[in-house]
Amino acid sequence: MEKKEITVALAGNPNSGKTTIFNNITGSRQHVGNYPGVTVEKKSGDVIYKGYKINVVDLPGTYSLTAYSEDEIVARNYIINEKPDIVVDVIDASNLERNLYLAVQIMELGIPVILAFNMADIVKQCGLVINISQLSDLLGTPIVETTGFKNKGTKELLDEIIKLKENEGKSPYKIKYGEEVENEIDRISRIIIDKKIILKNLNPGWVSLKLLEEDMEIKNQLQKENEAVFPFLENEVNKSINHLKNILRDNPSTIIADARYGFIKGALTETHCETEIEKVTASEKIDRVLTNRIAGLPIFGLLMWLMFQFVFKVGAYPMEWIDTGFSRLADLVSNVIPAGLIKSLLVDGIIGGVGGVIIFTPNIILLFLCIAVLEDSGYMARVAFVMDQIMHRIGLHGKSFIPMLIGFGCTIPAYMGSRILDDKKDRLITMHVNTFMSCGARLPVYILFAGAFFSQRAGNVVFSIYVIGIIVAVLVAKLLRVTRFKGESSPFVMELPSYRIPTLKSVLLHTWERTWLYLKKAGTIILGISIIMWILFTFPAIGANYSTDYEAEIAGVEASFEAGSLSEEDYKAALTEIEAKMGMEELEYSAAGRIGRFIEPVFKPLGFDWKLAIASLSGIAAKEVIVSTMGTLYSIQEADEETETLREKIANDYSPLKGYNFMLFTLLYFPCMAGMAVFRREAGWKEMWLQVGFTLLLAWVVSLIVFQVGSLFV
Repeated sequence: MEKKEITVALAGNPNSGKTTIFNNITGSRQHVGNYPGVTVEKKSGDVIYKGYKINVVDLPGTYSLTAYSEDEIVARNYIINEKPDIVVDVIDASNLERNLYLAVQIMELGIPVILAFNMADIVKQCGLVINISQLSDLLGTPIVETTGFKNKGTKELLDEIIKLKENEGKSPYKIKYGEEVENEIDRISRIIIDKKIILKNLNPGWVSLKLLEEDMEIKNQLQKENEAVFPFLENEVNKSINHLKNILRDNPSTIIADARYGFIKGALTETHCETEIEKVTASEKIDRVLTNRIAGLPIFGLLMWLMFQFVFKVGAYPMEWIDTGFSRLADLVSNVIPAGLIKSLLVDGIIGGVGGVIIFTPNIILLFLCIAVLEDSGYMARVAFVMDQIMHRIGLHGKSFIPMLIGFGCTIPAYMGSRILDDKKDRLITMHVNTFMSCGARLPVYILFAGAFFSQRAGNVVFSIYVIGIIVAVLVAKLLRVTRFKGESSPFVMELPSYRIPTLKSVLLHTWERTWLYLKKAGTIILGISIIMWILFTFPAIGANYSTDYEAEIAGVEASFEAGSLSEEDYKAALTEIEAKMGMEELEYSAAGRIGRFIEPVFKPLGFDWKLAIASLSGIAAKEVIVSTMGTLYSIQEADEETETLREKIANDYSPLKGYNFMLFTLLYFPCMAGMAVFRREAGWKEMWLQVGFTLLLAWVVSLIVFQVGSLFV
């Protein structure tokens, strides 16, 4: 028997616990993609419950349906155009007045609504008692109390969804905006109907309300669909707006907002009261320390330092296990498959390339785990608050720090996360400087080179690279603010959610989502690029074009060994030296070697040879590929199996100064092609090419200065 389906849109303010509710309902049955035509992430999932398949779409967090940011437009357009069966509005029950504003706007659309009063436990701790039944009657919509992080109320919410679907439910209360406003809404509605204005299934009354609020998204949509008659409609709307301004001495948008808040305040006054409980909450007590103007910043710095120590200390053990596993796999394939191109492709190209990236998965998992804990606990919002004063001094918005922190995980969602900024200048500056936040893809490069040259202090060295990235971001933001994007950043307004103990389920889900994207990249993009790099390193084959008759040299060494004039140790050392020379000539003769030699003059002033030049070039595709490129390069260079690790080979060829400088160069140029594709969609071609050119130039200049100055002392 085919299951009946219900489509539910999950709406709510940022930090209301919406994502936790979504995770509780859908569990692991989640899918991530993009909304059609935009780059906003779309998260959906489903659950089978009481004979129904309930499809849940997690809408972007938004404070209202008055569309300013792209997230707000996407949330509203989904509700209006896709017409879900039910909208579940997740509400922070400890801040009802502000959260109910979105609920009232959804109710105005006439779509069935369920209010999930989340964080019900915090409400009781604050000494608030809410008459849920009475408030539900006043609003004309069902209310379910939930505590997301404890997974309480999920079953009741699902029951209410099915109940509302099977029955007509209550009729949402219709807000009265006052006689004058109501008259103008009716007048514009009649014009819309009489002139046969194309609304695309929108309610004329709601459209009239939006026009009085001067909603640009609705105006643009109507103008596009009704070019001939729209000027007349616009003129009539302007008459109504001017009439209301003259009569009521205020803008209609302000009057309408006041009416909504007036209704909300009245309903809350009727239905809740305060008990005699201490007013200072646990969150407020914690904030006195964590957001303290003196202690807040050092505490944040300490937490970041501890995070990196944790990532490297704990991650070292599973890294070693994975390294051993891939080494044994390479040995197994080497023993089974005879020498030739197939063996080289499998061992050097695929196992060496992909394995060289997979080995860093434990560090990536631990980094994402730490970020997920910071986000789910509520501390991430505090970081933005603590950093606000500093951010404003450099010309950035306090909210800019949130996508910048996300950039430590992956730059792609960080670019998209910049949409939380309403001002276009703030948004573009944030995107441009987000490049310098060291994403998880750069982490394998740092670990490789820091481990090669600074094994005992690897955590501190990598932490210094992250700090340098932040400093560069600050300087570039200041430069952009006084040049291309002049003006003051917009005022900082951000809600600080209550602290919560992150649930294991939520943290693991967030960590897995981000880790899976990393592994998927390793199994697709990096696999493909590893094969391409193997081809470039292998062909054209050198054949008989060696500069020296190495076969004769090998024969001479073997003859000397058999005659007893060479010890076994000297014999092996001589053969290794000859084979290394052969490998180097094979590399230089290959397509990769020729490309490397061609671009080497550009990189030589930075202390990079042609091998590091090729690795940097491969990093344009994805930063993790730098590691697999180095692995492929060195595995081809050696003629037989060696016990030395990649780190030891790199340490033999380069100095610590060159190694650190290479990490700096990797930090400063744009993250990857996929990131630039998202950057283009978010900001346009012009900004994307500016980003590419500027970061390449900056990386080259900074690395030049570091190497040239460093060479004077080292």
